[in-house]
This record gives sequence, C-alpha cells and structure tokens, in this order.
Amino acid sequence: MQYRKLGDTGLEVSAVGFGAWAIGGSWGPQNEQDSLAALHRAIDLGVNFIDTAAGYGDGKSERLIGQVLKARRETVYVATKTPPLPGNWPPSPYDRVEDRYPERYLRESVEERLRNLQTERIDLLQLHTWTRAWNKDPRPFETLRKLQAEGKDRRGGRLHAGAGSEQRH
Repeated sequence: MQYRKLGDTGLEVSAVGFGAWAIGGSWGPQNEQDSLAALHRAIDLGVNFIDTAAGYGDGKSERLIGQVLKARRETVYVATKTPPLPGNWPPSPYDRVEDRYPERYLRESVEERLRNLQTERIDLLQLHTWTRAWNKDPRPFETLRKLQAEGKDRRGGRLHAGAGSEQRH
C-alpha cells in the first residue's frame, strides 16, 4: 500500500481509503457481517483511512467502524461529517449559517460522532455541506476551534471543516 500526507494534517494515509456510505445501508440492504468483514479486510490490506458521515445510515456506518476499530491495534484515521440542521439540501445561499450550524448543535453532533465511533477524539471532522455565502460568518469555524482546544481530535488541534461534491458554490 502506498501512503501520502493528508494536506497539512501531518497524517500519513493510505492512497486507497474505505468509503463507508454503503455499509450504513443508504444504498439499500447491507448485511452487517459483510460490512464488518469488508472493513477488517481493508485494514488487513493496509487501508488506514476511512470516510464516513452521520448521515450514512443515520450513524450506522460510524457505529460499525467503531466496532471494528475497537478490535484492531493498527492506527486507522477516520474522517466523518456532521450535517447541518434540517432545511434545504444542499443549503441555499439564503439559509443562515447560524440556523444550520449553531454551536450547541455542533457540540451535540460531535459528541454523537464520538459515541458512534467509540473514541474520545475525531481525526478529521467535516461540515457535510456548505454554501459560499456563509464564508462571511465564521461562527461554525470558531466552534470547531473551541472543540479543537478541548481535545476532541486525536492530534489536539485538527478538526477541519469542508465539503466535497456536496458543496454548493
């Protein structure tokens, strides 16, 4: 397996990661034993980066990952995403960021991510979706910085906000 640095995080992650959407059952019925076996096999083959989200089976994907990682000794990095509060998906530029990612909600969501993953720290936390119109209001990022300072991530300072294909421009 080849490994690469993940941005400026200092993490050396496998060039191939495990995308965990399907094991949450979001694409249809998924046998839990098959999901657990797939995670174990990926780690056996050197995968040390797993991508998941709160919305992948309403946390089921995270819970399965937590179960597997509890049984393993290897260092495996997990990226997870917290969704905004209910509303337009993806959020509209007219949505207010304080209505979709308020501090209390972000804190509660992070605690749920930690419980599901059976860990005390998150390697990479992303806001599952974002609209460029919110760039003027950094409050969710300030909340993430507070969570960093409180040690809610493995390295004591690296909770990240971002979005992939679900980002609205």
